[in-house]
This record gives sequence, structure tokens and C-alpha cells, in this order.
Amino acid sequence: MATWGHTADGTAVPIYTLTSGQVEVRLTAYGARLVSVRTPDSAGKVADIVLGFDSLDNYLDGNEPYLGAVVGRFGNRIAQGRFSIDGNNYQVPVNNGANSLHGGTRGFDKHVWQSQEVPNGVEFTLVSPDGDMGYPGTLTVKVRYTLTNNTLRLDYSATTDKPTVLNVTNHSYFNLHGDDQGNILDQQMELNADRFTPVNSDLIPTGVLQPVAGTPLDFRKPEVIGARIDDDFEQLKLGIGYDHNFVLNGQPGTLRLAAIATDPVSGRKLTVETTQPAVQFYSGNFLDGLFTGRHGAKIEKRTGFCLETQHFPDSPNHPDFPSTLLRPGENFHSTTTFTFSTV
Repeated sequence: MATWGHTADGTAVPIYTLTSGQVEVRLTAYGARLVSVRTPDSAGKVADIVLGFDSLDNYLDGNEPYLGAVVGRFGNRIAQGRFSIDGNNYQVPVNNGANSLHGGTRGFDKHVWQSQEVPNGVEFTLVSPDGDMGYPGTLTVKVRYTLTNNTLRLDYSATTDKPTVLNVTNHSYFNLHGDDQGNILDQQMELNADRFTPVNSDLIPTGVLQPVAGTPLDFRKPEVIGARIDDDFEQLKLGIGYDHNFVLNGQPGTLRLAAIATDPVSGRKLTVETTQPAVQFYSGNFLDGLFTGRHGAKIEKRTGFCLETQHFPDSPNHPDFPSTLLRPGENFHSTTTFTFSTV
């Protein structure tokens, strides 16, 4: 552990380095975020495969696109920032068009979490007070990162003292070429999902679970990300590419395959498993080049993809979706693993 820098109010922000085998991971308490993952390609050449910055100051910019952060209290979108619990109505900040995104204007990504070293990793803790960003209940959330061999494991847990909603995930952008090696369009994606949740023009789920079969969102076998991304298909036009919630096959609560991404050029492979009911595959469509990452590379459109394991977007307003409600006395827990290898 080392002090990486300080926030505007003088709070020290630590950074941690984990190493295991051929994988090196860097984590910081600001946003409980994943800063760096260095892995070798099939020829043994090491590169960083997540988008990020060398300096804390870039992360402190309020407009950075959630690089590597744990987002919450509710990751993804809530329509018009409104929902109700037990007949009580709540309004949370709207920061994405008409919607609330990733917890509002000051979500979990913009806090310095408490941190402590644990065997093979780091545990981050944040206490979100009652009324934080309009959400009810004092929520205590923990995220534990552990690195064993070539697998990075994220264990999330949370408790509350009032009924609230919760959807936490990690928002890392991956580029298996290396973080300064162009776009991700020639990389391959496989998703363990027969269905997805189509969205409206505000990128809010319509409430339908639609089969992926016969659509450009069918990744049940490996497909090149860029092969169909600009097809004349309404859902792709709405998202300006892939920005969709895929309903994972298998039983939620059990650790099972979510996604496999591969880069035929470098030979790198990323395997994602999760206990969550879904994964958001986002192809970096809104990255705009305003930020410069490591090695002077612009963070531009489609230079990274996200695989955000999660509950469905706007779940509080869709009773048929898996529930994101957390009540006093309950313990939320989920696990996601990222395994780095070569083909």
C-alpha cells in the first residue's frame, strides 16, 4: 500500500498492488476501483488491459467515465430517478438525460472508501448514510478483491437499516490488445445469454425479455464485436452500439459463466463468471476522447468494453424483474470473477 494522492479536502487516497503468477492488479480506495490489470499475451509480452490513468487527479475529474469504479447505490439506469418502496416515493438525482445513472451525481465512484489488506487482496468499505443521493437507509457496503493465480475475484456484501434498493457492479473497460492499442472492434465476445432486455429511446428497459436469436445481440457463440455493431437494427441504433442488459442462463445466486472475450491478435482471453442474474455488455459507445489514458492514448469511442455483472436496469420499476430490494436484517452478497489467460 502507498498513498497515491489526496482529494480536494485533503483526504489521503491509498493505492494497492496485488501480484500472483503473471498477473498484476492495482486498486485504489477512490471509488474502490480497479486501476490496472497487467497480463501477458501469448508471446509473453505484458500490457495493461483495462483503461485507466497514471494519476489520481484524472479520476477526481467529475466527468471521467467511471473507469474501473464500483458504481452504486444503483448501478445502471433508473427511469426519471423515481421509484417507490412500500408505498413511499423516492426521487434520486437525474444525471443521464431524464434518468439517474450509476447512483446519481455523487455515486459510490466519487467516494474514498475505507480499506484494509486481507489475504491475497484488499477489502473496501463504504457507509452510505440515510438519504445519500435520495436513497433511503444507512447502507454499509463492502467490496473484497482477491487475486489467486490468474483470477481476480470480487465479493460484494451489504446491509441496511431501512428498506432500500441496491445494484452494485464494477465498471472496468477492457481492451485485450492493451489499453493504448486502438479499438476493441476486432475482439471476440461470447455471452451466456439466450435473452436480453430491449430498451426504449432513453435506454430504459421496456419490461420485455427478448430472445437474442435472429438479432445482432446473439453472442451465444463467439462473434467479432465489430461485425454487426452498426447493423440496421433498432436496438443498436438506440444504444449507438452495444449497451444492453443480457439475462444470463442458469440459476441466479450460483457462480456460472457470464462472458468470454478473446483477442485473436494477442491471444489474450478474459473469462467472467458471476452469481448475478445479468451482465451489461457495453462497447464504449459514449467515450469521447476528452480524456487521455496511459501512454498518451486518447480514451475514444469503442476503445474499451465493459462487462458489468448486475441486476437489471430500472428494476425498482419492474416488479417482474429480479428484485433489488434490500431490507433490514438481510445480507446482500454477490460474487464476480475475472480470469485472465491466453488461447
